[in-house]
Amino acid sequence: MPQLLAGQTALVTGANSGIGEAVAIAMARAGANVAVNYVVGSADGVVAAIEALGRKAVAVKADVSQEDQVEAMVAEAVKAFGTLDIMVANAGLQRDAPLTQMTKAEWDKVIGVNLTGQFLCAREAAKEFLRRGVRPEVSVAAGKIICMSSVHEVIPWAGHVNYASSKGGIQMMMKSLAQELAPQRIRVNAIGPGAIRTPINTSAWNTPEAYASLMTLVPYRRIGEPQDIANVAVFLASDMADYINGITLFVDGGMTCYPGFATGG
Repeated sequence: MPQLLAGQTALVTGANSGIGEAVAIAMARAGANVAVNYVVGSADGVVAAIEALGRKAVAVKADVSQEDQVEAMVAEAVKAFGTLDIMVANAGLQRDAPLTQMTKAEWDKVIGVNLTGQFLCAREAAKEFLRRGVRPEVSVAAGKIICMSSVHEVIPWAGHVNYASSKGGIQMMMKSLAQELAPQRIRVNAIGPGAIRTPINTSAWNTPEAYASLMTLVPYRRIGEPQDIANVAVFLASDMADYINGITLFVDGGMTCYPGFATGG
């Protein structure tokens, strides 16, 4: 992979599995040192994979829905690497239930991690970007924030109202932050994955029947891989994307084309 991020430091949340793991390793392949956030389990394997690529890495445990933990996480990354250039706010989860059975705790948990967590991560990253300013030797931008959204920021999802609401909120949060921070040369964008082969949605693809059903929603007729998202994250973090600000780039095999209407509805 071209060294598009050489000399930079990235912090990727929820990076010990799935999309976050792929993004963290791709950032390292592109030349960045990486702070690998996790909240359960371990990030040692991801750290080792990054170090094997010749980059520096540190594992940072934090629950992104908790303000004090996010503040400490960013401070630890800055202490380890001197500064921060890229924030990938990826951590997210689902707690699915029909509306009449969904508890407030399930609502609060998803909104807290998926939306409030991204707000806190963006805020703390922006503070460091503004403190340091542009480093022209590594990037023409002072900093890059990438929010991990979903096709469900625009596609309603019955039975998942907390998740869809969190992703719809990410869209407007991201655009508002992009508008506010652009004059300071901080770019804010989002990635909207469609159906991606990750542990969060195993039941949607782990049998031939489930996979076939899923493909009715994907015009390109294949499930996405975490690397598909990671490639786009590296691009958005690089100077190649310097004039891209305030957009969600959907990586979904055409899911947002509403394939049910392909034959006229």
